Amino acid sequence: MADDTVRVWLVERTYSDDEQNLIILTYATPDGEHDFRKERALPSFSGSGRETTAALDVDPNNLGDVADPDIRERYAREASRMADEHEPDDAI
Repeated sequence: MADDTVRVWLVERTYSDDEQNLIILTYATPDGEHDFRKERALPSFSGSGRETTAALDVDPNNLGDVADPDIRERYAREASRMADEHEPDDAI
């Protein structure tokens, strides 16, 4: 992990309500206070090099704030579980 990045862990995978075949991957910081969202078309999940990993290292400027305390708590629990059970580059 570079000094100017923040590690985030996969905490949620949802289908978009607005567009077909779009999956939203949500990664969060271990404290659940910040998130990073990544949208991917369902067909892009196949093939090598397109794996979804347990964690990402992202620029802190690309993080959003998680305002809802219940969601922050849920994200923190899931990020902790992922960090305990997986290496950052594990395919999920």
